[in-house]
Amino acid sequence: MDRHVLETMGRARVVVEDGKVVEVGKPAVRYCPLWAKIRGIEELNEQTIKDNVEFRIRDFGMCTPNRRVELGVFVNFGASETLMTALRKGLLDATVTVCEGAGTVVTSSPALVQGIGARLGGVMETSPVEGILNSIARKGGITLKPPAIDQPAGLQLAIRNGYKRVGVTVCTVADAEECRAISEDAIIFGVHLTGITRSDAAKLCRVADLVTACASRHIREQAEVHAILQAGTAIPIFALTPAGKELLLERAKEIESRLFMSAMQLPVLPSDKQPAPLV
Repeated sequence: MDRHVLETMGRARVVVEDGKVVEVGKPAVRYCPLWAKIRGIEELNEQTIKDNVEFRIRDFGMCTPNRRVELGVFVNFGASETLMTALRKGLLDATVTVCEGAGTVVTSSPALVQGIGARLGGVMETSPVEGILNSIARKGGITLKPPAIDQPAGLQLAIRNGYKRVGVTVCTVADAEECRAISEDAIIFGVHLTGITRSDAAKLCRVADLVTACASRHIREQAEVHAILQAGTAIPIFALTPAGKELLLERAKEIESRLFMSAMQLPVLPSDKQPAPLV
């Protein structure tokens, strides 16, 4: 039996075993403007979350051997979209991200990093799925042996394979600090941060290049001190360093819809567009 523990849609704990949703916990967030806009979900609860996860399993094979690992753009400014553009434009040599059924994945393929992360959410635990591992390998991805979720080890693997400028996603301060100790050239991207403590938010924003605010009150507070560029207002991404700013600006060049840019005090957080509650 393969088993995957996700935190998704308001940080609800969802367990998928052999392609079936077997457990759905209560979300920490009741309303997410992203899900309301994209899927028309006005309330996050156990049923709406279960329905959506089951839809993703049917639609692109999430957590199954039939998983499609190349998917289109999901949001204009997302972590996977930003990393995809950075690879395509040569700002990064490779990325280190996480995929269910495979764990930590190193790749230089823009299409693969986008397909892995576009519609996934947080992967807290996973077990190997041969079909997913094979698909990732065919598309130019490298995984740890044995497969595991270990971002610092993934960064070391990328460096051993000759990559220097590596973008790595992290969801803990410990991983961020370890990755920075491994490589000063790494671009550290904080993701899945709903519920992060005030202390950890402050520490993360001192070491990361980019963070996504998710539904975190404390990341939004830290943005007032550390952010130098903001993309989006509902679930914003904040650039904290010039290197992070460069990635967001390059991503903006690829977006075909109209964009509004203005110099102002950050963060910009319209109250009617935020997740509820912020945690």
